Amino acid sequence: MTGYARAQGSDDRRRWVWEARSVNGRNLEIRCRVPQGFDRLENPARTAVGGRLKRGNVSLTLTLTSERQSKPLRINRALLAELGALAEEVRKSTGAAAPSADGLLRVRGVIEEEEEGEQTEEALAALDKALSATLEEVLKALVVARAAEGKALATVIDGHVGEIEGLCKRAAERAQVQIGTVRSRFESQLAELMDRVPTLSEERFAQEVALLVGKADVREELDRLAAHIAQARTLLAEARADNPVGRKFDFLCQEFNREANTLCSKSADIELTRIGIDLKGAVERMREQVQNVE
Repeated sequence: MTGYARAQGSDDRRRWVWEARSVNGRNLEIRCRVPQGFDRLENPARTAVGGRLKRGNVSLTLTLTSERQSKPLRINRALLAELGALAEEVRKSTGAAAPSADGLLRVRGVIEEEEEGEQTEEALAALDKALSATLEEVLKALVVARAAEGKALATVIDGHVGEIEGLCKRAAERAQVQIGTVRSRFESQLAELMDRVPTLSEERFAQEVALLVGKADVREELDRLAAHIAQARTLLAEARADNPVGRKFDFLCQEFNREANTLCSKSADIELTRIGIDLKGAVERMREQVQNVE
């Protein structure tokens, strides 16, 4: 969800530039900075962003520059008179020296730039329409920039899905070996207890082994992981078609992680446990990338 775009426009009185920056974020957060006097554009700008984007931290900035080289200066005589009266009052009460003319003129607000003539409602409406058109340009460009990154990101996530699929195949192969491991471990433990417990019948022995094998059976988890892999590929196809899938992928990563944890907890074979740990690492790497998906 990272992207940058810039668009500019102008009329006979001023030039303006809209800049839009987007970085990764779980939800959509919008920050909008506009010049003083243009606060009326902030809410429409936020609405325009929300209509195009669903996730990410987005910063919008509007900069305006007057086409005139400089504006005529004028003295704020009311403020100057007030300052003069206060200075005289201070001089009489404290004996301090009276301020010089250049000192008074340095006070903020005494010298002002003359504002351009009052604009009509029609002129302001035309300006807002032009600024909104430029905003649309910059948002379109931002969407294109984010889409370009998204295509590259889809390839990366697809690689993580492939890694998870490979680990699941290894886990399925190792799960078959686990049955023999559980039986051998039970026979070994039983042999150590032979002097303290009665000999088990073949039927009872088979029941105990079946119980332990059932507890260590990870086929259900592997089946669900296979279904999650298929769903991940479906979501990637939707993402390539410019559909928002970030939140769905977030939830799917939670489900991947849940099954990986269960597989590790059921494992009675060290190699299967290692595969489960690798699987959790692959899911976490994919989850980090999914945070960048729209």
